[in-house]
Amino acid sequence: MAVVHIRIDNRLIHGQVTVAWASFFGANHLICTNDDVAKDPIQKMILPQAARGVKTSVLSVAETAEYVKSEQAQKEKILIIAKFPEDALGLLEAGVEVDHVNVGNQAIIPGTKPVHVTRSVAVTPEHAEVYRAIAKKVKKLTAQTMTTHKEEDLLELLEKKGL
Repeated sequence: MAVVHIRIDNRLIHGQVTVAWASFFGANHLICTNDDVAKDPIQKMILPQAARGVKTSVLSVAETAEYVKSEQAQKEKILIIAKFPEDALGLLEAGVEVDHVNVGNQAIIPGTKPVHVTRSVAVTPEHAEVYRAIAKKVKKLTAQTMTTHKEEDLLELLEKKGL
């Protein structure tokens, strides 16, 4: 089975991911992917604890791309949580296949001047370009905070905000 979904959420693992999203997709393995987070021993220890018993890995983008192609991954339903859009694009460029990428939360990064396209998604012009590149590689790119909320087409939201 391998990857059932990619969610971009710079909070990584929290209640919405472990309770709602993992259940919604029937995921039995969460992978947090970001090169800096994968090098941080504290986050590598804390993130699996936040997953409330769901198997969790904290990997770099390259490690994630390699793992999802493994024989073991084919037996799993993997929900990937990418910290930033660049992480998700890196996975897609490395050959990770998925139909749908969801942007759940992108908080303002200090020192940037983003535009809020939804209440929980702040986008810089640079990230808007990354999202456009992601959209070319998947069937669907949406913004959706919770599984019970309506999906919104991220490219349409970017367009409305002049990004």
